[in-house]
Amino acid sequence: MDRMASGWINGFIGVVIFSGSLPATRVAVMQFDPVFLTVARAAIAGILALGLLIAFREKRPSRGDILSLAVVVGFPLLTALALQHVTSAHSIVFIGLLPLATAIFGVVRGGERPKPAFWLFSVLGSALVAGFALTQGLTASPVGDLLMLAAVVVCGLGYAEGGRLSRTLGGWQVISWALVLSLPVTAAVALLHRPATFTGIEAPALLGLAYVSLFSMLIGFIFWYRGLSQGGIAAVGQLQLLQPFFGLALAATLLDEPVTWAMLAVTVAVILCVAGARRFAR
Repeated sequence: MDRMASGWINGFIGVVIFSGSLPATRVAVMQFDPVFLTVARAAIAGILALGLLIAFREKRPSRGDILSLAVVVGFPLLTALALQHVTSAHSIVFIGLLPLATAIFGVVRGGERPKPAFWLFSVLGSALVAGFALTQGLTASPVGDLLMLAAVVVCGLGYAEGGRLSRTLGGWQVISWALVLSLPVTAAVALLHRPATFTGIEAPALLGLAYVSLFSMLIGFIFWYRGLSQGGIAAVGQLQLLQPFFGLALAATLLDEPVTWAMLAVTVAVILCVAGARRFAR
């Protein structure tokens, strides 16, 4: 299997894992405070990542890599702040812009040069995702919108930096060091917002917390950054267009949420855009 194909497979696995975050979070926030859930999952993943780095005696990143690693963890913080002002459905409008932001930073920071047709499919795919979200009856919040826009910019840059660093540090090492660098902050905030007691918290909420900690914050990124480094940041980044629809499909399967024909039609159109972007990525 060539490097490009391997990159797309790893990226796809990462996106599928990330898609499970939506139903897992919805179950977890039924009994956990959203702020606690956001920082606790990063803190738990950071403790696990620290154990991995120590066990495998990984060398420390260079001083020049520290800023790039810090950018990697900016997205969860900004989205957590934004979701205090907007709904998760509203955030999909901006998540639809994330693959385009990732591709732009892939050019700026990764030195990639996709063909002009790639940008056509990327813009069209982003417009389909954002347009679908806008049809769901959303209300605007200037503060939330600005925070989400900042989150998209930071995340696009973080993905580009993570994909670039993975070429030298390795995929799991990049996310591990990023989580460890943020651990003092995430652990402190998690302790501050922890529940008064864990008595009475049921198994589904605990499993949701476990999923977003282990898979969404650690394992998913191992595949994702490996995919970006192998298949190209701009190209593999387009797989993010599928994440909202995978999440909605999982929510329909696990939480009995409705799936409409419009959702299925947009999903098929987005898949075609991703396929077109893949063809013209190099």
